[in-house]
Amino acid sequence: MSLNEKDKILVAHVERRPSTTASLEDGELLALDVRATAERKLVRTLDWRLLPTIVLIFIMNYIDRTAVTSARLKGLEQDLGLTDIQYSTVLAVLYVSYVPAQIPSNMILNHITRPSYYVPLCVMLWGLTSALTGVAKNYAGILAARIFVGLPEAAFYPGAIYLLSRWYTRKELAFRSAILYGSLLISNAFGSLMAAGILSRMEGKMGIRAWRWLFYIEGAITVAIGILAIFLLPDYPHNTRWLTPAQRRLAQVRLAEDAGEADEDVSTDSAMKGLIMALKDPKVPIFAVMTCSQLLGLGFVNFFPTIAGTLGFSTTVTLLLAAPPWIVATVICCINAWNADRTGERFFHICVPWWGVIIGYIIGVSTFSVGGRYVAMFLMACGYCGFALTAVWVSNAVPRPPAKRAAAIAIVNGFGNLGNLISSYVWKAEWGPDYHPSMYIGIAALGFATRLECEELDNLHGAERERIEDAAKLKGISFEEALRRKKGFRYLY
Repeated sequence: MSLNEKDKILVAHVERRPSTTASLEDGELLALDVRATAERKLVRTLDWRLLPTIVLIFIMNYIDRTAVTSARLKGLEQDLGLTDIQYSTVLAVLYVSYVPAQIPSNMILNHITRPSYYVPLCVMLWGLTSALTGVAKNYAGILAARIFVGLPEAAFYPGAIYLLSRWYTRKELAFRSAILYGSLLISNAFGSLMAAGILSRMEGKMGIRAWRWLFYIEGAITVAIGILAIFLLPDYPHNTRWLTPAQRRLAQVRLAEDAGEADEDVSTDSAMKGLIMALKDPKVPIFAVMTCSQLLGLGFVNFFPTIAGTLGFSTTVTLLLAAPPWIVATVICCINAWNADRTGERFFHICVPWWGVIIGYIIGVSTFSVGGRYVAMFLMACGYCGFALTAVWVSNAVPRPPAKRAAAIAIVNGFGNLGNLISSYVWKAEWGPDYHPSMYIGIAALGFATRLECEELDNLHGAERERIEDAAKLKGISFEEALRRKKGFRYLY
């Protein structure tokens, strides 16, 4: 985007002076004496409507995705006649559709005007497909179901991060995104508890195995939540129906001021151009490979009930023991993100949790004691606190326009999930019950991710200067003056 285009957008969206009575009313919340209160009310409205809705959806997203790992404990492999390699393929094949679908999905999301229809439709589709997993009779059947679960699921996480970035400022985004990702962590706890109840009480009901009931019940809940989401989710700041015109104007202006430019695409910023811009940005491929490496190192998540099973307890006790590590991880995730927002620092808030996982792996390969291994499980679960901030850092680091940001988030998250695909074959049953080779691979992957994170940090220091130069030109001041003032140009590093 040229500087002239930026100037035109900034004037059109931030500095325009209304000429009609309707426009005056639209700008009534921009007055100095009411703006602070109105802005707090707007953010509070989003926090009570947008955030809980996507959190609830995300909880069901991961519960549906990982239900197969709980079903494994109650006879899924035996009933479908799966070998160890076939079970790993069932886990991995979801990412075959999930990974490539994320980029076109976010491009669609940036192009359409009603995400409040698009996202709930995808939620209902994956809930229905997840429920139909329960009718699988053989390897081919469950394989097909998993492929079709991955397609609509691809719309959600990168789409949710993008939607949040269209409503919250950079200083507000990390904590809200961490709450969103915290729902993933807590979903592992809720999923284990829900699975424990269903698998222990539904065996043989109506002549149906308990693991099949697990898919039916969880899929039906997801479909119901998708229907409710149509009425709860917002669209974009310029067209959300349940905000007043003045609130919509305020939402647009505060994001424009936060960025130093309007958070809108110009007429030439097509979805395809945004994709090309993202692919040309050297930060994006580094972020993508780093995310792939960290998710390979965190690949234990798809086998957490299996790892908990190595402690030697019954199925129900195993699932109950799998819950507390994720509850603790959720709390730490929110604290970590709150501090990241407060300080503006990203590198250590992402890497330190990874280093905790490495310590957990070292404990895991050093002892077979129940206590030691259970402590290691807590450290492993807390490693996802770092991943929770990755998409936020991408959103902060990749400049506007929104078309480029949407593509960048999808590329990083999509390519990164290849790490999940690879990890499906890393935690092999033949390496159990100690899984030492799996942990060695995890240590190496997280070490490599840390090295790439250092490389990204170096790139971002160079990008900071470019960002300050652009903002200085928009304000009509020298680079030195912008650097001296600093306010408004601080880079989240």
